[in-house]
Amino acid sequence: MSTAEGRADEDFRLGAPPPLIESGLLDYVLPRFSLKTGIRVEVVALDAGGDILLAPDAEGPRVFDGRQAKWRMQINTPSHEGAARFADWLTSEIGQRTVTSYEVEGAAPFDLPKADEREVAEVSFDGDADLGHDLSVAHCARCHAVSEATRMNAMASTPSFAVLRAMADWDRRFQTFYILNPHPAFTQVEDVTEPFPINRPSPIAPMEITIDDLQAILAYVSGVEPADLGAPIEHQ
Repeated sequence: MSTAEGRADEDFRLGAPPPLIESGLLDYVLPRFSLKTGIRVEVVALDAGGDILLAPDAEGPRVFDGRQAKWRMQINTPSHEGAARFADWLTSEIGQRTVTSYEVEGAAPFDLPKADEREVAEVSFDGDADLGHDLSVAHCARCHAVSEATRMNAMASTPSFAVLRAMADWDRRFQTFYILNPHPAFTQVEDVTEPFPINRPSPIAPMEITIDDLQAILAYVSGVEPADLGAPIEHQ
């Protein structure tokens, strides 16, 4: 596959309502993302089936605030690599700085939620949490501390489930873990991921799960007590 074809596969649709489109923010932000990644973004109406939605009532984390609304990001296609890369970029320091640097007549109409004002969305999953625990121990405990009982078997450099659970976007990280390095090298999700190339087999015992297994893991992780990471660092 050529580089151009690979990038075309990552192109995605972003759903947004008229007020956000007319604000000019997307015309400012999206070309900068595309220039950095080569991924093209098509802006569509909210009801047109976007891979990602930006809207005040979207089901996801609050990513920036406007004068009239607080804007949230909803990932409708978590398995889409281009959409996942945009979500990571928009919530990164560079993406946030791009949003806040947009100006209209010398004023910045969009700002980021202050750390002590960030809203925590209630997330629930319908999977079997007990099964999710067993699957996490079987597949994830070789690297992560899934629970206190598996702490001594985990890699010190790998974040525990409790630390990951404390992150604002923990649910997105778990829903898309199989496309986040280093997981693609050894993870197979039935009917979602492509088989390993014959000339590049998994370097370790592969992790093979189904979508139902992933839902069970999410149900388990949603009940994990988040680690206390302390107050956010404030920069002067």
